[in-house]
Amino acid sequence: MLHLLAISGSLRAASTNSALVAALALNAPEGCRITVYDGLRGLPIFNPDDEGERTPGEASDLIDAVTRADGVIVSCPEYAHGVPGGLKNALDWLVSRDAAVDKPAMLAHASPRSIYARTALAEIMRTMSFALHDGGLEIALLGKKPAEMEAILAEPEKVLAMRNALSGFADFIR
Repeated sequence: MLHLLAISGSLRAASTNSALVAALALNAPEGCRITVYDGLRGLPIFNPDDEGERTPGEASDLIDAVTRADGVIVSCPEYAHGVPGGLKNALDWLVSRDAAVDKPAMLAHASPRSIYARTALAEIMRTMSFALHDGGLEIALLGKKPAEMEAILAEPEKVLAMRNALSGFADFIR
């Protein structure tokens, strides 16, 4: 059984990225279990002086979750052509740890317009030594209300796309 950790880089209540990672968790193929990380909002601002024995519990929980996972899936919005601060902060807590080193990772996108954030996020994660899977997933949810997102994510071709992306990621991990 592969244990995957899915992280939405958005704190918005009706986030398209959060809807996407939740749908991925519901559509995990046989042999995969996806846990959605929900602690982004509670992470304190990264400060290198707070590492080691001073690492806050919320950051330790994130580090432990990434360490235990066989792979990480990140779905991230784009703000001002960049990665949102909350997600970047979470990644910063992992920088000096072994949790990210050679950890398989896959990017999932809920907007076809997030090209700058995609590039920046891929660069950040490669620099951190994540093993970034070339195959990813894009399901356009931009501007959709929760009921619309739910309907789109339940469409048979979208379910198949999610399962195929996850199966490809599982093969990459193995």
